[in-house]
Amino acid sequence: MSQQYGKPEFWDERYSRDKEPFDWYQTWDGIKDIVTQYMAHDSAILDLGCGNSRMCEEMLNEDYKNLTLLDNCEIVIADMEERYKENQNLKIVCQDARNTGFEADKFDVVIDKGTLDCILAGEMSTANAYKMLAEVHKILAPNGVYICVSHGKPEHRIRHLENPEEFGWEIRQYKIAKQTQPINVTEKAKNTADLHYIYVCVKR
Repeated sequence: MSQQYGKPEFWDERYSRDKEPFDWYQTWDGIKDIVTQYMAHDSAILDLGCGNSRMCEEMLNEDYKNLTLLDNCEIVIADMEERYKENQNLKIVCQDARNTGFEADKFDVVIDKGTLDCILAGEMSTANAYKMLAEVHKILAPNGVYICVSHGKPEHRIRHLENPEEFGWEIRQYKIAKQTQPINVTEKAKNTADLHYIYVCVKR
């Protein structure tokens, strides 16, 4: 991933220019068969680094009612507040993923599509990734689930996610085809360049 993705000014410029909704890596349809195994319709769910994705809208349409969106880009948060101003079931917050301001044990599920990847592309990547993961661990309720959708292979991501002394996650791994490919991984999807990875981390 390019280092520009780790710079806040890149996102300010992008969201000032590109107002059309965009889903990084995967749409809701691409991940829901996996992620819905770990959530109920009344789960408190946080979209960490929401950007201007339509995922929240698609989840609301499927009767997930307790959704919070968070991003550190004021521009995109203002746009999302305007877009969803009539929806009372959606909370939208401008805050840093490393320090969300939420109390401990608030959420049942935290979904991250590319946010950890962006932090790992930036400066002080290891330290900032640890800060973000520690914050996610704090705000998850016991048995809560952090779902990380990433382009990073296990050998590059598990070492950040695994921290037995601090987190003690139970980690499960899934592979899904990029959406330019068929959604389900088949024998034809041998090339890892054609895959995304979903890391499901259960708080114990």
